[in-house]
Amino acid sequence: MRRRAFFGAVFTGLCGIAAAKPARPKAGEIPMRALGRTGQKLTVVGMGGARFHLLPFDEGAALVRHAYELGINYFDMARSYWNGRAEEVYGAAIPEFRKQIFLTGKTGKRARKEAAAELDTSLRLMKTDYLDLWQMHGVNLQDDIKRILAPGGALEAFVGAKKAGKCRFIGFTGHADPAFNLEMLRSYDGFDTMLMPLHAADTAYLSFEKNALPAAVQHGVGILGMKIFANAFLLRAFSVRECLSYTLSLPVSAVTLGFTTLGQLEDDVRMAQGFKPLPPEEMEALRVRARSDRFDVTNGPALEYWKRKT
Repeated sequence: MRRRAFFGAVFTGLCGIAAAKPARPKAGEIPMRALGRTGQKLTVVGMGGARFHLLPFDEGAALVRHAYELGINYFDMARSYWNGRAEEVYGAAIPEFRKQIFLTGKTGKRARKEAAAELDTSLRLMKTDYLDLWQMHGVNLQDDIKRILAPGGALEAFVGAKKAGKCRFIGFTGHADPAFNLEMLRSYDGFDTMLMPLHAADTAYLSFEKNALPAAVQHGVGILGMKIFANAFLLRAFSVRECLSYTLSLPVSAVTLGFTTLGQLEDDVRMAQGFKPLPPEEMEALRVRARSDRFDVTNGPALEYWKRKT
């Protein structure tokens, strides 16, 4: 689902009203935060690579370049996005500024040989010889954890890739059940990051904010937020600014955003530049609004269809 339909319009209230065209954001003024114990700093908003199938290839590459020009240094990608073509979009844009950005990749393969092969493919398509962060993608089933940790499992490929210099840091993503994220943290102490859904409606059902987030903070891993608009469902009653402010007010290092137009990109950067943490009472007010009948959050999958049904 596309998160915004109007070019460059910032949503306000239910429908969103496009005001007079705002000034283009100044480059290089995006706040940065430490990525856990890695010693790296990321811009609080990063470019997500999952939406490139929604626009022409050349427009996607131009959007990547403009994101860099505006100061974004965090670029998210996965082998599965657009059946691999999304990596080619990055490959068409990032070589000219590769050393100035933090580039991530993901694999959904659970066996060592298959995961290692996907990493080589990702490096080739993105025209780089290393990733800053390589992640186990979508650890959403108990069987995923079993296969990853088993002899010959994907964890061996990740440890080997880090030793070989093919990636600087390793992590995992999960959005079905925070219990699986917690099990991953307990099972191996070498993870550098965790990517998970964090938004105003999350606390009502299988909450990552309540369960996985405190543990990630305690372990000192870099915390990356995704689905901050709940795949656009929250934008029926929340503004983009409210959603972004909510997640950035949590102890996250950065959030991935799936903008597909120049206007969306510049709106996101402008809001990040002006971000101020929300006080606890405003955070709770947004949670209460998200628990309204409009969203049916108590049944989880009705809104957060990616979460495990209980």
